[in-house]
Amino acid sequence: KIDNAIITTGTFDGLHKGHVNIINELCSKHDQQESVLITFFPHPRQILYPNQTIKFINTFDEKMELFANYKIDHVIIHEFNLEFSRISSVEYIRDILKKKIGLKKLIIGHDHHFGRNREASVAQIKEYSELYDFEFKQVAPLTLDGMIVSSTKIRNALNQGNIELTNNLLGYKFSFQGTIIKGKGLGRTIGFPTANLEIKNKYKIIPGNGVYAVFIDFEGQKYKGMLNIGFNPTFNEEKLSIELNVFNFQDDIYSKEIKVIFEKKIRDEIKFNSINELKKQIFKDKISA
Repeated sequence: KIDNAIITTGTFDGLHKGHVNIINELCSKHDQQESVLITFFPHPRQILYPNQTIKFINTFDEKMELFANYKIDHVIIHEFNLEFSRISSVEYIRDILKKKIGLKKLIIGHDHHFGRNREASVAQIKEYSELYDFEFKQVAPLTLDGMIVSSTKIRNALNQGNIELTNNLLGYKFSFQGTIIKGKGLGRTIGFPTANLEIKNKYKIIPGNGVYAVFIDFEGQKYKGMLNIGFNPTFNEEKLSIELNVFNFQDDIYSKEIKVIFEKKIRDEIKFNSINELKKQIFKDKISA
């Protein structure tokens, strides 16, 4: 138990600029207070809606890396299961935050709800704060260009391939990690050898189909490149592929892990009438990237 805990709790998918406001409030504590961030694994939606295909901005490991950028004294990973999902807001605050951890001050976001079925409103949390003797602060929503920053808006922007909006709302550049796998070698036949990527984490969101300018982080070196996400309509492919063309790079990197950092979408995926048209367009894409 912590003597003087200042706590925030949530899923923090994306750890975007709005979340950072909450973390900054959490970390602007007095000397005698200890900051505690509680998050959940698996993500609640994976447990509550097991039949839905849910994609997230961050993998668990990526989220932990992002937390490490802030001076949080304690990060607690609480297992989220059906039993935990059924506890009421008063049980969560009284029995876990207060009795087990030592809650003295609670920081929450503008739209946060506690307990089963997200039952506890801000008014109820205020009541609990008087009943169980803790301070309570709600952080105002962060707006950019008149838009409230949220994980849902970022996921929507990614689905549309809007990388500039995504990166602006996140406050850092969206990325994913993948393993280089053997493809059909179609790129090599048209003079643009590509590396096919496999994303291991099935819950990681993939941006919408199209061609992107990207940076590649590989074994401590940074390279420029372009990435195609889609179905290769010119070749009538049926399976989604992620193909990477790394500029000025000749090494064999099959089965290696690489990180792709998204800079900007260049264009949508197009079905060309001939391989020659495709080659001309890819040459233009490379110049754009």
